[in-house]
Amino acid sequence: MSDTHLPKRAKQLPDRLLAELPHADVVLHAGDWVDTDTLDLLESRSSRLVGVYGNNDGPELRARLPEVAYVELGGVRFAVVHETGAAQGREARCAARYPDADVLVFGHSHIPWDTTAPGGLRLLNPGSPTDRRRQPHCTYMTATVADGRLTDVHLHRLPPRTVAS
Repeated sequence: MSDTHLPKRAKQLPDRLLAELPHADVVLHAGDWVDTDTLDLLESRSSRLVGVYGNNDGPELRARLPEVAYVELGGVRFAVVHETGAAQGREARCAARYPDADVLVFGHSHIPWDTTAPGGLRLLNPGSPTDRRRQPHCTYMTATVADGRLTDVHLHRLPPRTVAS
């Protein structure tokens, strides 16, 4: 997930997303948490959390999170970062910047993204579960790592929030 922006864009994470957390071996968050309560919540409900800070994250979050995180999961090398720059030329730019990664998870735009750069780097942006901006839905992604490969990447579309959420 990325760009949760709590409590500015929503008061809480969607129930459906929270229900998935205990089933995930690892939760990745690509920045723009905005508050430390969200980090604390995800740390308490996740088996393992890998996160980075984003441009809207203040000193408390920056003290607890790196700008870029690297993790190997089941033989797949992940990099997580908030910003990657403009969409134009993103694949080539990121392939050059993260040559040792197999998958780059990023955020910032709130626009879901799933492409593969020449050379094989997979770029994934899960969108935002709380702030759809100009997108039709709030979103997050799940994926499976099996036999050293990333499989079953799925973009989950969340139903519109009710006024009370």
